[in-house]
Amino acid sequence: MKEKNLFPSIEPREKGFLQVSKIHSIYWERSGNPNGKKILVIHGGPGGGSQPRYRRYFNPEKFDIVQFDQRGCGNSRPFSELRENTTLDLVNDIEKLRLNLNIDSWHLFGGSWGSTLALIYAIKNPSKVKSMTLRGIFLCRKFELLWFYQYGASEIFPDEFEKYISVIPLNERQNLIASFYKYLTSSDIELRSRAAAAWTNWELSTSHLVKRDINLGKNNSFSDAFARIECHYFINNIFLEDDFILKNIKIIESIPTKIIQGRYDIVCPVRSAWDLNRHLINSELIIVNDAGHSMSEKGITLKLLESVKKL
Repeated sequence: MKEKNLFPSIEPREKGFLQVSKIHSIYWERSGNPNGKKILVIHGGPGGGSQPRYRRYFNPEKFDIVQFDQRGCGNSRPFSELRENTTLDLVNDIEKLRLNLNIDSWHLFGGSWGSTLALIYAIKNPSKVKSMTLRGIFLCRKFELLWFYQYGASEIFPDEFEKYISVIPLNERQNLIASFYKYLTSSDIELRSRAAAAWTNWELSTSHLVKRDINLGKNNSFSDAFARIECHYFINNIFLEDDFILKNIKIIESIPTKIIQGRYDIVCPVRSAWDLNRHLINSELIIVNDAGHSMSEKGITLKLLESVKKL
C-alpha cells in the first residue's frame, strides 16, 4: 500500500501516562483537531502496542485521534507484565482514559484483537460508543484459537507451522497454547526468548495474502510482550465465557458498525466476521477479495479510509 494513500504523518499534540492500577500505567497520546470527532484506536494482539502509522488513517483536520498502549506492551509500564492483565482490566482502562480526557463518547476503530476489545468495551459501555469500524474480526471463540494455534492454519502454511512448533518437544504438542505458555513464563530466558520469537513469527508470517518472510530473532522485546500477553489471554479464554460477544450482542445492536474483512484472512478467518454481521443488525460487512489479515493490505487500507471518511 503506497503511503500517499494515507493521511500525512502528524505528531501527537499531547501524550502521557495514566495510572490504572497499583502496578500498571498505560501510555496514551492524542493528535489531530481537538475540536474534531473523537475516535479511539484500539491496537491488536493483545500485546501488540500502537503505532504512529495508525493515526494516518484519519484526516487530522476532522478527527481528534486517541491512541493508547494496553497493559504490558508498547510504552506502557511495566513491560511484558502479566499480573493484573485481563480483558476486563483493559475495558476498565479504556473507560478511565475516556474520563481522564474529558470525552463524552467516541467512535471506535480496531482490528483483530482490537475488534474484540472494541466489541467488549461497547457491550460494557454502550452509551459511550457512537460507532465502530472493525477489521479482521476475532471473537476469541475456542475453535478460532484451535484453528490458528493448533490445527487448521497449519495446513495452509505448513512451512511456517513447522518453524512455530519446532521449539516445542514432540511429546508436548497436544496442546500448543499450554505448552507455549509454559515456556513463555519460564525463568529460563533462553527458552522464553525462543518461544516468543516462534510464536510471533508464526502470526506475522501468516498475516498477508502474499506470504512474507518474517524473522524477528529471539532477542526482540516486541516478541516478548506480544507472545507472552497473547498466550496469557488465550490460555485463559480471554477471561470470559466462550462466545461472550455473540451472547451479549443485543446490547450493542443500535451502534452503527462497519466490518472490513480480508477474504483470505488466515489469522482471523472470515467466518467470525460473517457470524458477527449476521447477529449484529446494524452492521455492514465488506469482504475484500484480494486481502489477508493485515490492515496494510491495499484493499483493506482503502476500505478503512473509505469507511472512516463517512463517519
